[in-house]
Amino acid sequence: MSHQTLMAILILSPLVGFLINGFRYKKHSAELSGSIATGAAVISFIAALLMVIDLIGLPPEERKIIVHFFDWIAVDRLKISAGFTIDQISAIMVLVVTGVGSLIHLFSIGYMHHDKGVAKYFAYLNLFLFNMLLLVLGDNLLVMFVGWEGVGLCSYLLIGFWFTDKEKAAAGMKAFVTNRIGDAAFLLGMFVLFLTFGTLNFQEINHMVPTTSELTWLAPITLATLFLFIGATGKSAQIPLYVWLPDAMAGPTPVSALIHAATMVTAGVYMIIRLNPLFLAAPNTMAIIAGIGGLTAVMAASIGMTQWDIKKVLAYSTVSQLGYMFLACGVGAFGAALFHLMTHAFFKALMFLGSGSVIHAMHEEQDIRKMGGLRKYLPYTHLTFLIGWLAIIGVPPFAGFFSKDEILWQAFHSPRGHWALWAMGALGAVMTAFYMTRLMALTFWGKSRVPKETHPHESPWIMLLPLIVLAILSAVGGWVGIPHVISEILPGQPGNLLETWLEPVIKSVPGVAEGDPTQEWSLMGVSVTLAVISALLAYHFYVRDPSKPKKVAESLGKFYELVYNKYFVDEAYFGWIINPLVSLSKGIWYYIDVNFIDKTTYVVADLVRGGGQFVRGVQNGNIQQYAMYIGLGVVATMTYVLMR
Repeated sequence: MSHQTLMAILILSPLVGFLINGFRYKKHSAELSGSIATGAAVISFIAALLMVIDLIGLPPEERKIIVHFFDWIAVDRLKISAGFTIDQISAIMVLVVTGVGSLIHLFSIGYMHHDKGVAKYFAYLNLFLFNMLLLVLGDNLLVMFVGWEGVGLCSYLLIGFWFTDKEKAAAGMKAFVTNRIGDAAFLLGMFVLFLTFGTLNFQEINHMVPTTSELTWLAPITLATLFLFIGATGKSAQIPLYVWLPDAMAGPTPVSALIHAATMVTAGVYMIIRLNPLFLAAPNTMAIIAGIGGLTAVMAASIGMTQWDIKKVLAYSTVSQLGYMFLACGVGAFGAALFHLMTHAFFKALMFLGSGSVIHAMHEEQDIRKMGGLRKYLPYTHLTFLIGWLAIIGVPPFAGFFSKDEILWQAFHSPRGHWALWAMGALGAVMTAFYMTRLMALTFWGKSRVPKETHPHESPWIMLLPLIVLAILSAVGGWVGIPHVISEILPGQPGNLLETWLEPVIKSVPGVAEGDPTQEWSLMGVSVTLAVISALLAYHFYVRDPSKPKKVAESLGKFYELVYNKYFVDEAYFGWIINPLVSLSKGIWYYIDVNFIDKTTYVVADLVRGGGQFVRGVQNGNIQQYAMYIGLGVVATMTYVLMR
């Protein structure tokens, strides 16, 4: 089968699934709708797998499969093709999107079984998958932007899926509006890049980037990368545009797993990795990316320590983990960022689906204060969630350990790094270990606080199977990126396979050299030790001495209140931006629209109507009156002639 055929199947299969379920959106059969949607996702995964196998068979420097379907836009210098590329970067992304996406589709069959809008739900999921494939496979920024906007639309539709609930509908609108702010900056970045390079093709831009870095803030590459990064902060929920993602938990839980953990929110990270030579040429932008990523990782982790909603804890964890990816990009460790993107897709999708299994068992209850002791009721969910917990807190040899510690090492060692960036990353890791252990303890361990009328039960196998697969990936998925200092002491270990795979397409930071193994081991030991101590402390607080957290919270006073209320960021936005804009808009509407534009149109309308009434009075059909008008006209004409 030709690459063009495989690419068409890969991209269009979810679109076909969307159309089939879309035309039957009123049907209520979860089995049929889910089978159609899941089948479409699996077909895409198989096509992607076949193309990646072909890619592996090519020489390392030639690993690029380009498929050109047609010329899309040709206006003067602007040449845009409907072209798609699979290389070392997009291969990882497309396998994650279709593979994890297929598992989440399968889980949804059980989770959404009783929902009346199930066919519409699966149609939206397939439409999202189609747009995500456009985003990661497009060979130019404009095709990427089509997918970028498409996943934004699907996010709005799925977050507000239960739109009869005003809060859920508002959450969808909040996500949509916040992302549009970032998208406007993304467009400006594209405009600057086109004016600078005359193309929007990724490969052409990366080849045309100058070898010397731009050191001024108003240089074109710096401006372009800053605009693109603002777009990324919207899509990937970084400071200051992160506020939409926690509220996005209003949608069905599998949506959170697919869109807000494994795929869409990583789009901004992927875009920066795809244009890594461009960003390396703008060190000022890189410094901002690293700083924002580090601050986001710490801030979101601190908020996660105070949340009681099981999905909100995971939402702030996602924002924090995305911060790690941006921190890696900011110090030039693009490979480490992509590595963590992949492992995070495994363990965070696992934990979101695990939370869905818990919510399903608890009859839609999401408050972890009303849980506890669920381990004996949900043994399989507990075991898989446990593996996800070990992965995210960075316990070796689980996946999160390798990718997180690679980021921390690069934050310290890279020429673009700094000890302060490492400190922020380490602090975020400590807080992650605490709040994730807190989540495990309050949900599965300790004494049961489940209301008597609630009878928890294990989820059906159609929901457990995706959890088991993701748990396996969370356990061993990091082994493809074992760092050199570890691989050197393991007999028969081939080294860092992921680094070797990405080497031809990831540009290294100028001046980077092999680091001191002793220093790397030391930093690794410090981060793991701190995380373990933090986890043990949380276990003591929430299992051994449950009265302790309340005492600590009371002792912290106003600071705890500040963190618990999410630093009042939403309130600040409403107080300083949204409400003043609404008041200004109302004033403009009243004084300009109502008192000027409306009144002007009323006056003009009255004049036209009055003139029409006068003309209507003249054209009344009275012959005698017409004769009089003619006579007056003749007299006036003769008077005018005689006076001349």
